[in-house]
Order: sequence, then structure tokens, then C-alpha cells
Amino acid sequence: MKVRHIVLGLLSISVIAPIFLYTDRVGSFVNPSSSRRDFLDDVSAFTVPGDTRHLNVLHQETSAALKEPIGVVYSDNSTVTREHKSARVLSATDEERQQQQLSNPIRQVIDRAPPGLTTALDSHPNASDISAIELEQQPTQPSGKIVQEHSDNKHDRLTEPADAQVRHLKDQLIRAKLYLSLPAIKNNPHVTRELRLRVKEVTRALGDATKDSDLPKNAVDKLKAMDQSLEKGKQIQDDCAAVVKKLRAMLHSSEEQLRVHKKQTMFLTQLTAKTLPKGLHCLPLRLTTEYYTLNSSQQNFPNQQKLEDPRLYHYALFSDNILAAAVVVNSTISHAKHPSDHVFHIVTDRLNYAAMRMWFLSNPPGKATIQVQNIEEFTWLNSSYSPVLKQLGSPSMIDYYFRAHRASSDSNLKFRNPKYLSILNHLRFYLPEIFPKLNKVLFLDDDIVVQKDLTGLWSLDLKGNVNGAVETCGESFHRFDRYLNFSNPLISKNFDPHACGWAYGMNIFDLAEWRRQSITEVYHRWQRLNRDRQLWKLGTLPPGLITFWKRTYSLDKSWHVLGLGYNPNVNQREIDRAAVIHYNGNLKPWLEIGIPKYKIYWAKYVDYETVYLRECNINP
Repeated sequence: MKVRHIVLGLLSISVIAPIFLYTDRVGSFVNPSSSRRDFLDDVSAFTVPGDTRHLNVLHQETSAALKEPIGVVYSDNSTVTREHKSARVLSATDEERQQQQLSNPIRQVIDRAPPGLTTALDSHPNASDISAIELEQQPTQPSGKIVQEHSDNKHDRLTEPADAQVRHLKDQLIRAKLYLSLPAIKNNPHVTRELRLRVKEVTRALGDATKDSDLPKNAVDKLKAMDQSLEKGKQIQDDCAAVVKKLRAMLHSSEEQLRVHKKQTMFLTQLTAKTLPKGLHCLPLRLTTEYYTLNSSQQNFPNQQKLEDPRLYHYALFSDNILAAAVVVNSTISHAKHPSDHVFHIVTDRLNYAAMRMWFLSNPPGKATIQVQNIEEFTWLNSSYSPVLKQLGSPSMIDYYFRAHRASSDSNLKFRNPKYLSILNHLRFYLPEIFPKLNKVLFLDDDIVVQKDLTGLWSLDLKGNVNGAVETCGESFHRFDRYLNFSNPLISKNFDPHACGWAYGMNIFDLAEWRRQSITEVYHRWQRLNRDRQLWKLGTLPPGLITFWKRTYSLDKSWHVLGLGYNPNVNQREIDRAAVIHYNGNLKPWLEIGIPKYKIYWAKYVDYETVYLRECNINP
């Protein structure tokens, strides 16, 4: 009888204990966790006196022999999931984990479980209340990790570049073209056709987009489809050496194409800068026709008695561009405190003389005085007096400018502009001869816009200097060695290669001091020495730097801000503070290639409703 009780007791331990360990049904009948803990304590403390042999009725497992659930890992591309074939696992409360870490068999099961499963059990929001977690063919993903990844993905989307998808699509096109050029892909017609189709789809979706918002709605679908096709190509192509070789060839080809395109861009930009837009060609023709319909009395400007009054503010403007000259005059008068005290002396060539006069006759600048002169009227300016005029008419100089096969050097391309053949550019060196009765003149280029009153320049003390200008030595390429040939001993002995350059465009000239120091003779002497262009290339700034060497007074930079004709990153604060902004460079505001954000400063001084502009189809 005693043996029977022992056998029944052992059977109860062997059968009932596993039921409590691996089912959740009994847990629903055991109310508080303390009752469950008491029961488990009783089971773990249960001993059979006198006989400790193992029974063969059931295979007995110790707590140390409990096995972890069998896991199977499935791999689908880059996604890895883990499924467990065990049906249920018990979880204890945080307090129970601490108390039963060594004695509790449930804790041992959890500790021996795979890492993903353990994290899931520990981080479950209701871990203290649940009795089991069911894992029936579900990936074990920690809930806390899901929340974190969701937060991270949201943050990534917020900080994602505006052109991330555009760049991804471009990268896909490069990879697709690379695969299509490899032998292994070429030998697979199906993949080749698929990649070519994807290339067409992505190219159409990409279009001219520069940011993700420019892409069509189906761009994401095209991107995913291309990724799938590229993955197929990746599986077929396993020769890394061939891929690297092809990529190097593509890189070399791209660099060569970039070099060619840069050269073409430079040439076309220079060509555009030399040409005259159709509207600006129409305008002088229309104005000239209108001018010669006027009688002689209608062709004269008022207030001509002010032209030689040294007490007034005199401006020198040499230009053949009617609209540009109009903007200079209009912007200056718009900011002048006393417009009637301002006199503009405009000199142009024979072709534009009538048109220039007609423009200012029909569009007078308020109370200011206008004078328009023809350079042909300066009979004293001839080749016997001016060395530069003699040089400009020489066959070698014309050959230098106009023979296309000679214009192959990029470094000289900017100097091969026929505008340098115009004597208008060199009139700035003859100001005392043009204005014999004036003491000070403000020289203005025709590609500037005035934003403030300039009368303060006449009261400046130039301290015995002839030229007042803004220095441009903030950048290395604006120093003397950028413009002059210091390998020539005549240059190296007389000038400092690191001396600070200055800018033409807005210069106050003291004509009295000019005459006293015989500056025109200095200019002529250096022009004779440079007859073979060995001292400097053509243009007016290099001879200006030489002529006014140690005779230039540095003005505050706020008087004259440069770069709006080539630099899209001019400091906005400097532009706003500037008295004069200068569109030096090829990107003039009246050309289509002008920098759009800087055109507005120029365009607001053009009245596009003027009948002549409408007839010539000149629009903002």
C-alpha cells in the first residue's frame, strides 16, 4: 500500500508539473500569483524519502535540461525572420524574476530562449500580467524596438535631403547602364530587355527634375521596379574585376565629357556676351528713324549752358548701348537730392548717335542735363596722337580678335572680345581732353546701377591722388600679377605683383591733378612699350593699373560692389548697402544669360511700357 502511494505521488509530479509549465489553462484557475508561487515552491521542495531512483514511467528532465524552443530562420533577400515551433512560453513578473532567478524553472526557460524572444518577453508592456505569449509563426520583433524604429524612420524622413530620390534614380541609371555593358548581362536577353525598359521608364520619370517635389507621382514605383531589375542583374553578374574596369572607363569618359562641356560653355558664354539681342538691335534702328523725322530745333537738349559749369556734378558715360545708358541715368537721378545739379556727358559711336539722342529727347531725365556726343567729333583723337588707336587699327590686332583658329586658348578667350577694338573703351584715359574746363568728373560704366546719392564723392579729399576707386584685393586673382606679365623685367622692376588691384566702373577723377601730373603721357608711354602685347593682354584695366600706380585713393567698399555679372553668391547685405552695384562679367542684366535674382535691380529702372520698347518686343 505504501508503494502504491509512492507511485501515485511520483506520477502526479511527473504529469501535473509539466502541465503547469507548458499550458495556460491552469493559470486561468489560479487567481493570485502568490498561490502559483506557493505551488511551485512545494513542487521544487518535494522529496521522496528512502528512494531517489529515477522512474521509467516518463522520461525525467531536470531544470538544467530544459531546452529552448526550436527556431527556424528564413531568409528572403535582406529580410530575416525567426519563427518558433514551440507553442507557448510562460513569463513571470519582474519581482518574481529577481526572487526565482536560480530556482524558478520558468526563468530558466526564458534565460535559455533566443535573444529576440527574451527581449520580446522582457519588453512587453503587459509582462507583469500575462501568463503566456503566443508565438504562432510570427516574427519576434520587440515592441519597444518597433516604436524606436518608427521614430527613427520619421526623423530620417524629416532630415532627408530634398533631392534624395532624384539622386537615387540617377544612381540607378548609372548602375543599369553599367550592367547593360557587361557580357554576362548581354548574354541574357530577358534581363537585357527588362533593364532597357527600366532605363526608359526611369529616364522619363526623372526628366529635368532637380528635387523630389519635381518628380511625378509614379516615380517611387519606377524606383522600386528598377531596384528589382538591378537585383536580378547583380545575381547574374559575379565578375567584380569586370565591373571595376567598366566603372573606371565610365569615370574617365565622364571626366572627358565634362572638360569638353566646360570649354563649350565658356565659348558660348563669350559668344553670347559679344552678340546683341534682337530687341536691342531693333531699338536703335527704330529710334534713328524717328530722330531724322524731327526738325533741327527739336533735336537739341535744354540747359546746355550747364555743360561746362565746374560747380555742378558731372558724369562721364561712354556707351553704345542705349538701354544700358538709360538705366545708369535713371537710377542716378532717382537717388539724387538735387537732380537739376547733375550733368550727364554721354559719348557714343556714329551708328548709335542719333538713336541715343532720340531716346533722351523722348525720355528726358527730369531736371538733369544731358549731353550726347559723337566720338567722331573728337578730331584731336587720331592715330598720330594716340598709340592705342594706332594699335587697334593694325592688321595684327584685327587678326588676333577675329581669326577663329587663333582663339583656341581658354586663358586668352576673354580678351579676344571685339569690344576692345572700340575706342569708346579707351576714352577714360582722355578725360581732361574731353572736359577741358572741368575739375572733377565721376566716370560710370554702362553696366552699373546707382542705389544712393553720389554727390558725396565730389567732396572727398583724394590726398593728391588722381583716381578714387574701390580696391578689389580681397581675392587673390584681383592683384597685379593677375593682369600684368611679371616675367617681363619692365613690369617686375616697376610694380609689386601682390599690389592690390582696383575696379573700373565707378571712379572719381581729379582732372586738375591729372593735368598737373601729365597722366595721359604716362599712359601713352606704356602703350608704346606694349605694342607687341608682351606686358599685358588687351583691355583697359591693366593699363589703368599701370597708369594710376601709386596715384589711386582707396574708397570705402560700400561705394561700389562688383560681381553681379558673374558671381551668383554676392553678399546680399553688401548689395543692399552699396551706392553702386556693378554687373561686371559676361552675365549682363539685359541678356538672357543674366543672373535672374540680380536682374530685378536693373529692370526696375526700365519703363517697358515705352512705345519703342513695345515695338521692339523688349520685355522684362
